[in-house]
Amino acid sequence: MHRFHPDLPTSPSLGYGGMDYLGPTIEAHVDQLVTVRYANDIAAYPLAADVDPGLHGVSDLDRTQVPTSLHLHGGVTAPQFDGHPELIQRPGEGLVHEYTNGRAAGNLWYHDHAMGMTRLNVYAGLVGMYFLRDDADTGTAGNSLGLPSGEFELPMILQDKVFTSDGQQSVRSTWLTPQGSWDPATPGDLGVVNGVVWPKLEVARGLYRLRLLNAATYSVWNLHFANRMRFWVIGSEGGLLAAPAPTDHVRLSPGERADLLVDFSMLEPGTTVELRNDEPVPLAVAQRGTQVMPVFCRFDVGSAAGFTGSIPQQLNSVAAEPASPDVVRNLTIMQLSRPSDYPSITMSLNNLRFTDSDIELPRQGTVEQWNLINITTEPHPIHLHLVAFRVVGRQSIDTAALMQRYPVPDLGVRWTPSAEEFVTSSLRPPEVWETGEKDTVIVDANSITRVIVRFPTADELGFDPDATFARGSMADHSAHGEAGMGDLQGYVWHCHMLDHEDHDMMLRYRVVT
Repeated sequence: MHRFHPDLPTSPSLGYGGMDYLGPTIEAHVDQLVTVRYANDIAAYPLAADVDPGLHGVSDLDRTQVPTSLHLHGGVTAPQFDGHPELIQRPGEGLVHEYTNGRAAGNLWYHDHAMGMTRLNVYAGLVGMYFLRDDADTGTAGNSLGLPSGEFELPMILQDKVFTSDGQQSVRSTWLTPQGSWDPATPGDLGVVNGVVWPKLEVARGLYRLRLLNAATYSVWNLHFANRMRFWVIGSEGGLLAAPAPTDHVRLSPGERADLLVDFSMLEPGTTVELRNDEPVPLAVAQRGTQVMPVFCRFDVGSAAGFTGSIPQQLNSVAAEPASPDVVRNLTIMQLSRPSDYPSITMSLNNLRFTDSDIELPRQGTVEQWNLINITTEPHPIHLHLVAFRVVGRQSIDTAALMQRYPVPDLGVRWTPSAEEFVTSSLRPPEVWETGEKDTVIVDANSITRVIVRFPTADELGFDPDATFARGSMADHSAHGEAGMGDLQGYVWHCHMLDHEDHDMMLRYRVVT
């Protein structure tokens, strides 16, 4: 049970590591092995009535024998420890995860990834931060980068919630969707930070490092301070940027992180400033009455002096420009209403189901450009497991002309036409907070987002990324009974709107030799 606000009663929830909600912040060092002993001890599921057995991999059993799968988001992790959605642990079961941490220091996070249940498990509380340190970004006073640390470094897990009339957390954002039925969009109307609704955070007059995570199941936010004061982006998912980038806002989709420096010494003692959001609600969601969720928290500035360091001039060595790709792939993000599915909506990547075998097979050691083509009317955050990528830029497309030229076939038949002849704008470069390496990127409506990714070799990784591993309890948690019951292999890429991921906007992929 967890209390989200002093004026609310306690609400059933889930947590990691003995916590009643969320999980402890884990700190590790680059290239240092961390072993996590994970056990599923869920006795009663707070969202049992919201389980939809019609989704792939879901049955009535999951209301009581809740499936879970632990994923280190942003981790360079062997496939058997990656939190594959088909490698689940039910109550009384567990798994020892080994994280080699063979990547740059940065802001990772861990969360549940069970097939068809991820949105519910994450919403219920299965989320935690994971900070990877190195000899420069130590997280301690006197670090060589001059970054705030200790009480001046604040992890901030951002979520939005709906509460029932009696104060219980709920995933039902509209009465139009019956309880127990999947909903493609579940935005909340209250901002939550680290498990607290609208917290008041007391800050000293000095520099703070805010490590933001969008841990929502659906919502994209354009974050800014109410007074529009400037701050500096110093890192994204892949670690620190080359140098701090000044801005007055940062746009984050589910799964994305931002590492910020905020100077509260510019404000007088007694000043209050809110962290706000003004991202427009997608039209389809707005039509059912959903409005912009405006406020996350407020910072109350005290009179005490805080961290007095200056903004660093340089943070990381200047990253090389992405290499020219060996392979260019077109991949499509689709959300279609088909007569055969009425009243549901078909969510898919490449017009395929999760169980379809027509998957991407990038080769180890090669560089690929993925053209992520979004033919829908809302943005989608796309996340690749195992690898990081660089954002090249975005271009708008004429979706109607593309679909007229290349009609969409039946679901299950790959549909990935080139959209180059339907481009309607010049290439827009990445935003300042997207200039480093990333593992999750917003793909805006009716657009192409181009990313460059290198797929590492087994020698570089220290493990075989294409190794097979046993599926465990998945024998009674199969994807509509269509998947084979043999060993598992590879990783996944998916929309990180977890409502969409759970209903087939996720595909497998393998990194082959």
